[in-house]
Amino acid sequence: MLGISQEKLAESTGMSAMMIKDIEGCRTWVSDKTLIALSSALQTDIFRLFMPDTLFDEALSNTLLLDLVNAAQKIKKDIEVDLENALKLWGMQHKA
Repeated sequence: MLGISQEKLAESTGMSAMMIKDIEGCRTWVSDKTLIALSSALQTDIFRLFMPDTLFDEALSNTLLLDLVNAAQKIKKDIEVDLENALKLWGMQHKA
């Protein structure tokens, strides 16, 4: 993200270079404290540590964002329909 070496990252986080290599190679579990240290040293949000580099491509990011907006709109519509149906059912039960 910043173009720093594993050794420099290890130094800034207080971890060993081997630990950084194991994390990057997906050979070790990472605790919440380690994620905080890494994101701080890399000057980024924690969630970005889980994103593949290809998501930082602007065109791909825009496509992903559009997909998320469409999904959110569909979820909102589904919730509105479910709420409307629930209110109708509630109204029918309380009229009787």
